[in-house]
Amino acid sequence: MTNDPARDSKEVQWFADLGYRAIIDLLPCYLSIQDRSFTIVLTNQTFRNDFGQARGRKCHEVYKKSPVRCPSCPLWETFQDKKIHTSEETVQLADGKIVQMIVYAAPVLDAMGNVVAAMELSADVGKVKQIQEELTILGQSVAVLSHDIKNILEGLHGGAYVVDEALKDNDQALLQKGWTVVKKNIHEITWLVHNILYFSKKRKPSYEAVALEPVLMETIGVFYEKAQSIDCRLRAQVNPRLPLAYLDPGALRRMLVNMVSNAIEACSRDRIKSVHSISMRADFLDPGHFMIEIEDDGVGMDDATCERIFSRFFSTKGVNGTGLGLMVVHEIVEEHEGKVEVLSAPGKGSTFRIILPLKQPHPLFGGPLPGN
Repeated sequence: MTNDPARDSKEVQWFADLGYRAIIDLLPCYLSIQDRSFTIVLTNQTFRNDFGQARGRKCHEVYKKSPVRCPSCPLWETFQDKKIHTSEETVQLADGKIVQMIVYAAPVLDAMGNVVAAMELSADVGKVKQIQEELTILGQSVAVLSHDIKNILEGLHGGAYVVDEALKDNDQALLQKGWTVVKKNIHEITWLVHNILYFSKKRKPSYEAVALEPVLMETIGVFYEKAQSIDCRLRAQVNPRLPLAYLDPGALRRMLVNMVSNAIEACSRDRIKSVHSISMRADFLDPGHFMIEIEDDGVGMDDATCERIFSRFFSTKGVNGTGLGLMVVHEIVEEHEGKVEVLSAPGKGSTFRIILPLKQPHPLFGGPLPGN
């Protein structure tokens, strides 16, 4: 590097005026050249598209709206030792969007081997990191689901063994016991597979006019025997003035089955109360929305658990659960442009409130409702 700033600037401009502009403008990554004062002297089209016109401005002003250079600046290191350096930086685009980038800085040398500038190549790695996170979650989910399926298969094997022994001894009581175990595990594997199939594919709801009371009563029928086995009472109440809901009926059934299954599990883990109850209630919330509440008096949850309850594969049952059921509930509610609220406390049970838009006209409120 010379001691003549004018000459240095000329060297940089010579590089910028080379006939490679058309080529660098085709690069899909960000390219810029900064002189030793960190002033941008050249950018490619990709850079200009996202950061705007930056020539003549300091790079740290463009990237981070900062008056001083970045603490981990790879350009600074390149200016010091003439080597290529890299870093990960969080920057702000011209439209205000925050992105995470991987940045490479390489020296630009003059004929004497002096560093007159540095070329910076950078790319948005946010999508790459998102893919990495999704692959990590996928690996975790495969492990969790494999464990769950293994437990179910062991249960089926155990139930089948009891059935075989009962048939050999002509023991009707033992036969009934073994068959109950088999049916329980068939139900578990069916529930798991249905949830996997639902969650594995993005879909748009197939809307139909649905009467809520029959669906709620149908859900009670599905779990009647299981609830009876743990001394749990199931109840459903629907406001008779509630109109037909405009929903995907299959998704509604899946959502309610998962919610009640979760509630029964919470009650079964409660060792303090011997008798439990689970209630479902459907009613108006406001002129544009209705709600479905599922309330149980099971073990309940603390605030930290409530915050994570809909996270991917988070389960309150530890290694004995997949968390898939509530993930599917959250997915269904979002597909229907609704939301879920949770109120719970340890030992006090839980209330899940599902809020959904009314998408049918109803005379109770005088005309079409929001969402139509």
